[in-house]
Amino acid sequence: MQQAIRIIGIDPGLRRTGWGVVESLGNSLRFVGSGTVRSNDKADLASRLCQLHDGLSDIMHVHMPMEAAVEQTFVNKDATATLKLGQARGIAMLVPARAGIPVAEYAPNAVKKAVVGAGHGDKRQIHMMVRVLMPKATFDSDDAADALAIAICHAHNRLGVTARAAYA
Repeated sequence: MQQAIRIIGIDPGLRRTGWGVVESLGNSLRFVGSGTVRSNDKADLASRLCQLHDGLSDIMHVHMPMEAAVEQTFVNKDATATLKLGQARGIAMLVPARAGIPVAEYAPNAVKKAVVGAGHGDKRQIHMMVRVLMPKATFDSDDAADALAIAICHAHNRLGVTARAAYA
């Protein structure tokens, strides 16, 4: 008998890191939870990274996912913003890795393609399709909706990712 796989999707950001948890069983998906971890933008960088770490660690403890997926960083014109996003992304990858679960990475276009069917969908299309795929899903921010899309993408692609990792 197959067991449902609990997946956390994480949309990293220094101000707001979205998270979304789904359960995947065969071709079916079930919404578990979503939300946003926020850092205090008045605090220093190290404190903000700690806030993201602690918030994500709490979510991992509460929801106990078995696999994680994180969106890959895109490069901004602003090098400083890109570096800060990369540091937040490091926290987003570190927390599940420290919990002992595998972490997959997906390009933004791969997430859009998995959810919308094309690699260039806009945020409204992504949010609409998340609601279509999981009518009971709720999210408190665009970041949480994006995190659910990342979790959905992983649910659709996880067997290929697992197989590639096994042969690496």
